[in-house]
Amino acid sequence: MHPTAIRDAPQSQLKPLSCTEPGDAFEMHSREPLLDLLRLLEGQGYDFVAPTPSTHARVVARAGHEQGRGVRDVLGWSLPFEADGLPDDVFAALKAAGVIEERKDGLFKAAVRVSCVYGSLFLHSSYPTVAEDSVFLGPDSYRFADFIVRNMAGLPPHARILDYGAGAGVGGIIAGRNHGNAAVTLADVNPKALFLASINAEIAGLDHRVVSANSPDDVEGAFDLIVTHPPFMMDEGRRAYRDGGDLHGARLSLDWVLQAIPKLAPGARLILHTGVSIVDGRDVLLEELRARLPELGVAHSYRVLDPDIFGDELDQPAYADVERIAAVGLCVTRPAESSDA
Repeated sequence: MHPTAIRDAPQSQLKPLSCTEPGDAFEMHSREPLLDLLRLLEGQGYDFVAPTPSTHARVVARAGHEQGRGVRDVLGWSLPFEADGLPDDVFAALKAAGVIEERKDGLFKAAVRVSCVYGSLFLHSSYPTVAEDSVFLGPDSYRFADFIVRNMAGLPPHARILDYGAGAGVGGIIAGRNHGNAAVTLADVNPKALFLASINAEIAGLDHRVVSANSPDDVEGAFDLIVTHPPFMMDEGRRAYRDGGDLHGARLSLDWVLQAIPKLAPGARLILHTGVSIVDGRDVLLEELRARLPELGVAHSYRVLDPDIFGDELDQPAYADVERIAAVGLCVTRPAESSDA
């Protein structure tokens, strides 16, 4: 999907969008009902942790999970439900936002999920995330948020934060809330992601703007913190939220780092969370970073956050020579004395 619907729009000027991807009931035509939905859920103490797709599939396949019997079943596990299976106010908010569909069997299904990360609620796409423009949130999002919080100390009082490839906005929103006085830019190629991320940022009380961008070069200005969580899988469907390109899925991770470094203000840092294929004991991303970063005059640290994730993917033909997928975190710091922003 080409990023022509939104361009550098403050949240107050964000216009409703429409998405008519086959099989995707999500229609981005009503912001306020979705904000009302999140406010309702906050008031009810809603909490749901989004699992991996394989865990999700196993749980909903269990006996007794044929229909949803409450808010978490419907907005967390994406189970179909009868009209009386939700509180009236939650059902009304979903209906008003156009994110509920009635199936041929008379049951309803929500086209969004709501998950909680670091105390903030996030709208994202319902399960299964099969559409090319799905907005994904899962275990990586929690690890990403934690890595940001652990590595963002020392930002200036009025920090400028960019979340590139924002998706549901987890990185930028958690960074902004943790800082407390930041201007947050949420950038993505996917209009649906920008729409949901902006709602998520508003409910979190953040000063923010959304920018449609094909690369970090498309985002104007310099930033005190850039956070990014690129797609890193080798995906036959080449879905934008999932496919990381060549280098065994590490191409986008490498490219986004290299493209983002010139956007760092003097003394600023970039925080990357991604997954990397380990091939014959070699970390293919780390090899590239070691070759490219020294010539850019930046300092960096790199660590393994989880040595083995998404093991079920190794059954796919594209991973025939991969022994495991590791979650890694990278921090890049631009020297304070640098003057070319």
